[in-house]
Amino acid sequence: MEFIREYANWFYLIGAILFILTLRGLSGPKTAIAGNRYGMLAMAIAVLTTFFVAENPVIWMILGAMVLGAIVGIARAKTVPMTQMPETVALMHSLVGLSAVLIAIAAIIHNNKLIELGPDLLAANGITFHEMSKVHLFELFVGCFVGAITFTASVFAYGKLAAKKWAKTISGAWVKPVQALIFIAMLAAGIHFFLTGNMTSFWAMTGLALVFGWVWIAPVGGGDMPVVVSLLNSFSGWAAAGIGFTLENNMLIVAGSLVGSSGAILSYIMCKAMNRSIINVLFGGAMGGTATATAGAGEQVQRNHRSGSADDAGFLMSNADSVVIVPGYGMAQGRAQNAVKELANLLKEQGVTVRFAIHPVAGRMPGHMNVLLAEADVPYEDILEMDEINSDFPATDVVLVIGANDVVNPAAKDDPSSPIYGMPILEAHKARTILVIKRSMATGYAGLDNDLFYNDKTMMIFGDAKKVVEDMTKAINGTGH
Repeated sequence: MEFIREYANWFYLIGAILFILTLRGLSGPKTAIAGNRYGMLAMAIAVLTTFFVAENPVIWMILGAMVLGAIVGIARAKTVPMTQMPETVALMHSLVGLSAVLIAIAAIIHNNKLIELGPDLLAANGITFHEMSKVHLFELFVGCFVGAITFTASVFAYGKLAAKKWAKTISGAWVKPVQALIFIAMLAAGIHFFLTGNMTSFWAMTGLALVFGWVWIAPVGGGDMPVVVSLLNSFSGWAAAGIGFTLENNMLIVAGSLVGSSGAILSYIMCKAMNRSIINVLFGGAMGGTATATAGAGEQVQRNHRSGSADDAGFLMSNADSVVIVPGYGMAQGRAQNAVKELANLLKEQGVTVRFAIHPVAGRMPGHMNVLLAEADVPYEDILEMDEINSDFPATDVVLVIGANDVVNPAAKDDPSSPIYGMPILEAHKARTILVIKRSMATGYAGLDNDLFYNDKTMMIFGDAKKVVEDMTKAINGTGH
C-alpha cells in the first residue's frame, strides 16, 4: 500500500500511456481488440491506484459501487442487441456527466463543511485544510456545468434513439431565444459562483445547465443523432478532465482529455462527411422530419417504382462480376449481418468480387456498420470507406443496399432544395444495377424520400432484411423454391 502511494504518479503515467495505446488500437479494425485490452488494463491500474492513495476512503461504499456497477455493466453488455447499441452508448455518456456533477457537488459541500468546523477544530483533529482557490472554483464551475449538460443531453439522445415518447423533438421560433436565455443565465450564475463562492449561484448554475442540456439537444433531428452521440462523448471527456483538476488526479485529467479530444475530432470528421458545420448541426435546426413535401406528415407523393423478388436479386448477383453491399440501419434492425456474410461468401465462391461500402454516418452511432460487420467476421480488407469506393460505383455491376436510405440519396447531389444537399453520399446510383432491401417505401430516419428507389436501374425487394438475404442465398445455391 505504501509502495503504491509512493509511486502513484508512475502508475498513473503507465495508465496514461496505455490509454494512448488504446486510442491508437481503436483506430483500426485489426488492432481494435488489442486496443480494448490496453484500455481495460489502464482502467484497472487507475482504479486500483486511486483506491490506495485516497485519503480516508469509505471502503464499503467504494466496493459496493464497484460491484454494483460491474454487475449492471456485464449484464447490459451480454444482453444488449446491436439495434440498441447506439442508445446504450448515449446512456453511458449520461452517467459520466452525472458523475462529474455529483463529484463537484460533493467537493463543494465537503469544502464548506470544513470551513464551518473552523481551523482550530480541524487542527485539533490533525486535519490540514486549505480553502479552495479561484482556480479550483473555476475547475468546479467548468466540470459541473459541462457534466450537467452532458447528462441531460445524453438522456434525451438515449430517448430519441430508443424512440421513447418522452423524447419529443421541439421546434418553433421560440426555441433559439429560449436556448440563448438559459445559456446566458447559466453562465451568469456560474461566473457569480466563481467570483464569490455563493452556493445559491452554484445550485442555480447546475439546475440551468441540466435544463439547457435537454433544450439544446431536443430540436436536433434524428438524422443528426450520430454526430450528437459523438459530441456528447467528447463532452463527457471534458467533464471528467475538469473534475480531474478538482480532485488533483492526473489520471482522470489525461483520460478525460483523450476522450474529449478524440470525440471532438470524430465529430468534425462526421460533420465533414455530411458537409455541415458542428454549429449548423447543433443550432441550425434538424436535418429532415419536416423538410420536404414528400416526407411531411407521414405522407408520400405516389411515384412509380420497380419491385422484384429475392430470386430475381440472387440471379442478378450470381451473374455479376462485381457486387458492392451498402449496409444501413435496416441491417442492424433485422440482425442480418451474419446472413449477409454468408451471401458474400457464396458469391465469392462463384467468382464474384464482393466488397462493402460504409458511409461515416450510416446507422445510429459512429462506426455502427463497422461494428456489425466485425461481429459477423467480415474480412477487414473487404470493408471500404466512402472516399475509397465512390469512384468504383460506375464500373460495379450490382449494388445491394440493405436498409440504408439517406446515405445513398441522390438528392444530396441533384436537388438544391433538399435539406441534405451537399452532403457526400455513397454514389450507388451510378452502378449498372441497384437492388434495395427495405420493409416498405417509408422514409428514412431523416424523414426524406429517396430518389434512388424510383431510379430506372433500381429494383426494390420488400421484407425483413435477414429473411430476404437468406432467400437470396438459397436462390443462388439452388436450394430455394
